[in-house]
Amino acid sequence: EVQLVESGGGLVQPGGSLRLSCAASGFTFSSSAMSWVRQAPGKGFEWVSGIDSGGGYTSYADSVKGRFTISIENAKNTLYLQMNSLKPEDTAVYYCAPRSRATWHEFASWGQGTQVIVSS
Repeated sequence: EVQLVESGGGLVQPGGSLRLSCAASGFTFSSSAMSWVRQAPGKGFEWVSGIDSGGGYTSYADSVKGRFTISIENAKNTLYLQMNSLKPEDTAVYYCAPRSRATWHEFASWGQGTQVIVSS
């Protein structure tokens, strides 16, 4: 059974930073592409960033490019998202998924997510 536990969210001022973590289990993490997805209040899911199974290829939505960095630590089965220069429009619940950018929308076993609020 796939289990995903997101953490690291919180309240931060515009321009601040947060580091999100996703602890994964129930599948072969080292062989899986991973993505971060977010859902802003009253809006649908939005893909944010993805990384291949080896960690050598990363991709980002235009809205976060240059500010967010995705990474993996296979020894800990953990996915990270370093978020810098945060903006109010980054406010959302952030989720991870063992899917690529092309297939994240097919995933259904979401974790509880971690809330990020960017506000002064």
